[in-house]
Amino acid sequence: MKVRFIFILFCLIIFLPGKVFSQVVTVKDIVSLEPVPGVTIRSSEHTETLFTNSKGQVDISGFKGSKMVVFTHINFITRPFTWDELVKNNYTIYLTEKVVSTSEVIISANKFEENSEDVAQPVQVISARDLTFMSQPTTADVLSNSGNVLVQKSQLGGGSPIIRGFETNRVLIVIDGVRMNNAIYRGGHLQNVITIDNSMLQRLEIVYGPGSVIYGSDALGGVMHFYTKNPLLNDTAGVNFSGQAYTRYSTAMNEKTGHFDFSLGGLKFGSLTSFTYSDFDDLRQGYNRNQLYGDWGYRPFYVERFNDQDSMVANPSWNLQKQSGYSQYDLMQKFIYKPSDGILHTLNLQYSTSTNINRYDRLTQMSGGLPRFAQWYYGPQQRLLASYSLQITDSVVMFDHARFTIAYQQIEESRHDRRFNKNILNHRTESLNIFSFNADFAKKIEDHEIRYGIDGWYNDVQSSAYAEDIIADTTGTLDTRYPDGGSVMQSYAAYLSHSFEISEKWILNDGVRFSYVNLQANFDDTSFFPFPFSSVEQNNMAVNGNLGIVFMPNKQWRFTLLGSTGFRAPNVDDLGKVFESIPGNIVVPNPDLKPEYSYNADFSVSRIFHEKVQLSAGVYLTYLTHAIVTQPGTFNGADSILFDGELSKVTMSMNAANVYVTGTHISLKAEVTESFFITSDFNYTYGRIITDTIPYPLDHIPPVFGKTSFNLALNKFRGEFFVVYNGAKKSKDYNLNGEDNYTYSADPVNGYMPAWMTLNLRASYQFNKNIQLQMSLENIADTYYRVFASNISAPGRNFIVTLRGRF
Repeated sequence: MKVRFIFILFCLIIFLPGKVFSQVVTVKDIVSLEPVPGVTIRSSEHTETLFTNSKGQVDISGFKGSKMVVFTHINFITRPFTWDELVKNNYTIYLTEKVVSTSEVIISANKFEENSEDVAQPVQVISARDLTFMSQPTTADVLSNSGNVLVQKSQLGGGSPIIRGFETNRVLIVIDGVRMNNAIYRGGHLQNVITIDNSMLQRLEIVYGPGSVIYGSDALGGVMHFYTKNPLLNDTAGVNFSGQAYTRYSTAMNEKTGHFDFSLGGLKFGSLTSFTYSDFDDLRQGYNRNQLYGDWGYRPFYVERFNDQDSMVANPSWNLQKQSGYSQYDLMQKFIYKPSDGILHTLNLQYSTSTNINRYDRLTQMSGGLPRFAQWYYGPQQRLLASYSLQITDSVVMFDHARFTIAYQQIEESRHDRRFNKNILNHRTESLNIFSFNADFAKKIEDHEIRYGIDGWYNDVQSSAYAEDIIADTTGTLDTRYPDGGSVMQSYAAYLSHSFEISEKWILNDGVRFSYVNLQANFDDTSFFPFPFSSVEQNNMAVNGNLGIVFMPNKQWRFTLLGSTGFRAPNVDDLGKVFESIPGNIVVPNPDLKPEYSYNADFSVSRIFHEKVQLSAGVYLTYLTHAIVTQPGTFNGADSILFDGELSKVTMSMNAANVYVTGTHISLKAEVTESFFITSDFNYTYGRIITDTIPYPLDHIPPVFGKTSFNLALNKFRGEFFVVYNGAKKSKDYNLNGEDNYTYSADPVNGYMPAWMTLNLRASYQFNKNIQLQMSLENIADTYYRVFASNISAPGRNFIVTLRGRF
């Protein structure tokens, strides 16, 4: 009996001390029930500060009996609890996400974590929670839901972001510190952003305005920096296994998406595996339309081939945009190794590919009463990324934080077209091998924060083409889109940025960058186009800088003023492309192009009322010299040449005299109650090319647009009713030589892109920590509309249901 008593007492001492002598509190998001790491916990009677771990847990037994325990997090509303309340809640605390915040941690502005209130440049952060709640089919759709980025589409499998009137090769896309922009990013519309799987994003940061000092060429309108999730390491011995999966269905495009990811993590090593598959059928546009639109946007026919003969087939449903569907696969594998607290190794592998994607706008074009094309599609868009990074947070003389990244990207894209009732199918393929490196450092010296680094990238472009006779099963030669002898573009740069906290009210931001860019292109075969040159080589150098000031007279007011310069060096697409941009217009190479330079001013003011309402407004001006725009030109003295059997007007990229873009952004955030809040964003942009007479419209300038949301966050529930709107794009504001697609995207009756508005509703309910159901109803009124410069109509009424599981 005595032995049994001793044994029981021993077991109690060994196995129950956590229950008897410690109180582990768990902090969760009130909506998603996900753990909240990094919560600061303080007691009114103790000087010690505690923090929750990756599981949202921390032992607070040392605070036992405290009158007040306060839970604080930068992204959540602060909550105080008495000790009795903690016991009553079984040591589980629920926090509500904050809407109005004076500070937020951002990374992309200067490549290292810093407080947003210390940065003069506007930065928008979209968190993983918001990305999940949006439940959008592509990353392009995520950007369009931001309220501040307009997204153009030429086909369902596309999405070209416009930031402050700049698009494509004038805005920079970065993923996990590696720039995606390459030597053939064009001045038209790009679909590359859809190759980023938004299911695996930890956060998205959008930097508005030039980012040339930190990122170099191309970052004129802004930077979109995508950060993918990392494996979760375990806080104790053993292996931590977690994961999630979801399936989504939407009606407007009969979308069927499936995703899973799982993480394995020990004390030092972690692995994260992710896979997403999406299948989209043909997109149905809105049914309710203005009677003045006539047949605008209808799809009365499509082309099919019967017995080796092309035929126009009647479409039984004119609102169904036939031949717009496609499928996509995204895979990511990430490994991390953390041998010590100050060292982190990361190996990042990403792969994205798709089926063929029909270019919808080209398949709807007519010529002589018949379809212009029987086939026009992009081949599978393949993106492979392999990167290795080393992060060091052990402080030494030269830095407190260092990050080294080397990366390789392999990109392949292709274009395939065949005229109606013709047997020749043209194939043009571009392959790129891209190498890059970054070395970035940060050092804090008293009130000074210094960031500096070097970076470089190398692009090898190979362009090939051939013509296929689909009847005779033979092939022939064909002109390539880019120089057939291959092209190389490379850049090397060094930068230095600095922040100085002059006082609690004044913060100075400044920086400088030196860049060198080299381009070589070889035209081996000039039989199709007798160019007066066989090769092109350019060497360009640029020095860019910025100077900004942040003034915070008190906790309610914040003023920023920023001046900066930027540049963009001509790339292979600018210099060497031969392409039909719009029917009847052919773009030819211009080896005399020079870099374009921007001079920018940015002013903003923000006011917080009663810590519940935040109103912000900003104005900006960008003055672009030697701006590269598409204008009429000549080829060997002729203003028109034969291309693909048609006489086409010659255009080329040229350095226009000067260009200016100006605009304003207004934002409202209001916490009406702890559970109900309102957000609203409004954007206006105006751009012109300066001429000797009347300034001419600059292309890519969106109309007035914005988004207003009414949000509800309750226990396990989140709901949002939101309105998305675009103003009209008047005919006088279109650039007829550029990429605005006036002929095919504008309403032919009224002669301009009409204004539109959609009403939308979405909600999620977290049944328990493992199961969540999401439902959305977009474009409730089933309104017919097109986004500016888009050649495919937007979705009609769209019901979306998503079922998510965590384990």
